[in-house]
Amino acid sequence: MPSPEISLTEPQQREISRLAVGAGQKLLQHGAESTLVMEVTRRLGLALGVDSVEVSLSASSMVITTLHRGRCITTTRRCQDRGINMQVVTDIQRICIMAERGLLDLESVHDRLEEVQPMRYNRFLVIVMIGLSCASFSRLAGGDWPVFALTFVASAVGMFVRQEIAHAHFNPLVNFGVSAFVTTLIAGFGQVYHIGETPFLAMASSVLMFVPGFPLINAVSDMVKGYSNMGIARWTMASLLTLSTSLGIVVAMNVLGVWGWL
Repeated sequence: MPSPEISLTEPQQREISRLAVGAGQKLLQHGAESTLVMEVTRRLGLALGVDSVEVSLSASSMVITTLHRGRCITTTRRCQDRGINMQVVTDIQRICIMAERGLLDLESVHDRLEEVQPMRYNRFLVIVMIGLSCASFSRLAGGDWPVFALTFVASAVGMFVRQEIAHAHFNPLVNFGVSAFVTTLIAGFGQVYHIGETPFLAMASSVLMFVPGFPLINAVSDMVKGYSNMGIARWTMASLLTLSTSLGIVVAMNVLGVWGWL
């Protein structure tokens, strides 16, 4: 922690405010829970020399105020969702710890934050692994190898469609609905053509990739820890994603005239 005798000029305090809110913005955009966003933002500001950091969060923005020797500077940032990425969250936490230990100064923190970029796995590796994971669930549920293969194909194609729609920057609700429709449509052919002994398992297992587990966990965590507004907002979005997925599944079942596991 910096010594209380350190005196900052107004431009320095403004830069600290920008760095702190920038770090918090990246954390919020990439799926960090509210407690972590608040703590890292506050700790980073204190480590760089201000006396106090106050943070206010909403579902799509954040406001911070830094206080140094009676001088307040307030700044706000819009926080658009950029997808869950724990590598960004980890990198920013590491920068905060290094600043607290005196290993990074103001300029170094600025440079490190500019270098933080989300790590992306190869898209085709993601498609294969999603296909295998959903297919493995069907196998664990008692499906035979034809059902395993059908689940793999359905979930892999569904993930490909999901990536393409996301690349085109469509609304996530549209993305989940269309992708769930395509996935269920392919898996539903197992019921139509009697592929395997339990083809309905392919319909149930292939859509497991649409379960918004991380947003739901963050929503509960936020509400338990006192951030009710954030928790409710995240819970609402996760519920809407679930509803969109369900609509896609039901429409595909109606198109094929099969109801599978429902």
